[in-house]
Amino acid sequence: MKKIFIIVFSFLLSIPVYSQILAGEKLDFEPRFLVDMPTAGVLKRGYVSVGSDLMPGGVLLTRLDVGVFDNLSFGISYGGENVIGSGDVFWYKYPGVNIRFKLIDESLSLPSIAVGADLQGKGRYFDSESRYEIKSPGIFAAVSKNYKLLGYLSLHGTVNYSFEQKDGDGFANFMVGIEKTVGPSVSVMVEYNFGFNDNSNDRYGKGNGYLHAGIRWAVAEGFSLGFDFRDLLNNKKWSPSTADRGIKFEFTRRIL
Repeated sequence: MKKIFIIVFSFLLSIPVYSQILAGEKLDFEPRFLVDMPTAGVLKRGYVSVGSDLMPGGVLLTRLDVGVFDNLSFGISYGGENVIGSGDVFWYKYPGVNIRFKLIDESLSLPSIAVGADLQGKGRYFDSESRYEIKSPGIFAAVSKNYKLLGYLSLHGTVNYSFEQKDGDGFANFMVGIEKTVGPSVSVMVEYNFGFNDNSNDRYGKGNGYLHAGIRWAVAEGFSLGFDFRDLLNNKKWSPSTADRGIKFEFTRRIL
């Protein structure tokens, strides 16, 4: 499965279409995540973004990001389990912080490249092993390339190293993803997390990697609504379900 994703991703990179930076098409901000994987997008100076993920188990995670400079953004996030539902709420132990810096802006011949750190995981928190159900990216480097092809086609790749290692899985990891616009306000996306840092513990990954998919709808200027489907390969050992369903929304506005 992992070899198939590498072959397909390499083939897509070789497609002879014309590169087009999304910002050049009157968009003032670019996506910074697909489903869970970070991309090379960075919030521009003067912009603020507030977004939330609603996930199974009543999980609610909210993020606040601020564009400090054109190539530098900073953010903080926090959430908990059973926030939506009834009974006791189990808040995460610590808030997550994230920072990212764009090294190279996309051009006709070069992809966009960004580096950063994101300490926010998602889903349930397993206190005994100090890790989230979906590990935080940790430190990462991301590359993104946008193409104008019946709308837009975007290819993404990320290398990351999570600090959640108490489970005995401390390897570097790799993720790839693709996003395609469908009409003027809808896009679909698929990402594959190889799960190299989540495949050797008897309790968690089976070694198949994590396949996620999502849909994004630009409801209004600066506001998007999304639906996510996680773990389509049923890689989680501790969960009997084949896929998780979640809702995501984000509001972005320029304040300076």
